[in-house]
Amino acid sequence: MKFSPRARRLAARVAVALATVASASTVHSAPQETATMSRQKQHVIVLLKSIETGDGAPVAVVNPNQYIQHNLAVGDGLAGFGAVLQALPTGSARVATVRVFEDGDHVFTHTDYDFFGPKIGFDIFRFENGKIVEHWDNLQPTPTGPNPSGRTMVDGPTTAIDLDKTDANKALVRAFVDDILVHGRMDRLAGYFDGDRYVQHNPQVADGLSGLGAALEAMAQAGVTMTYDRIHKVLGEGNFVLTVSEGQFAGKHVAFYDLFRVDNGKIAEHWDTIEPIPPRAEWKNGNGKF
Repeated sequence: MKFSPRARRLAARVAVALATVASASTVHSAPQETATMSRQKQHVIVLLKSIETGDGAPVAVVNPNQYIQHNLAVGDGLAGFGAVLQALPTGSARVATVRVFEDGDHVFTHTDYDFFGPKIGFDIFRFENGKIVEHWDNLQPTPTGPNPSGRTMVDGPTTAIDLDKTDANKALVRAFVDDILVHGRMDRLAGYFDGDRYVQHNPQVADGLSGLGAALEAMAQAGVTMTYDRIHKVLGEGNFVLTVSEGQFAGKHVAFYDLFRVDNGKIAEHWDTIEPIPPRAEWKNGNGKF
């Protein structure tokens, strides 16, 4: 893959920052609110914020010899990341990470972006030996107003609890997505929820199973189809679980990222983003979306 001379110069500056900061023994200074987070979470929060601030030091957490990029609009490695930053109009970016969770060597975030326009995004980072070596994301344009229940795509609880129930909650959510969204076993739907108490952040859907049913009926009447074909990842921390799935929406090949909050063994809240997957000829890296 070829990059412009300007992109290569930016990558060289990134390499200098890497060399400078890698010699330090402490983590790059994190915002005060991240002080009690794990080092991996701190690294991710500060790295994402650097898109807004232009600070080159946080990129030191990225392994310069192994950075696998799954955003198909971005070239692979640090050079690809640098080229995207270079293309941003000066002072245009805004990054407000609302949620950050950790599952082993993965950290996943939920962020309100202004990045070539306002977007809501989920990002997943994989660490090896303290360095980021792989990145996935899913971005959706921010709606102009709240959903039918007055909710945004990012409001609601942000802190994980029930950490001892992580595995059980991941199993519950995986079963829900497989049963209902992949295989359409609608006779099992009610068993995953506490009656009609279900908080919904999808821009088009109201709260409750009644709201979900109404939205699905409206989609059917409009000829809009949605199918989940395969689950690629299930990550969780405590009562928050993120699933990464592949399927079809409104005739397009898409990635579904769904974040669920679980309460007492039932699904209580849902956030999501849906992003079309471009044709293979338009990919800027060969790593695939998943």
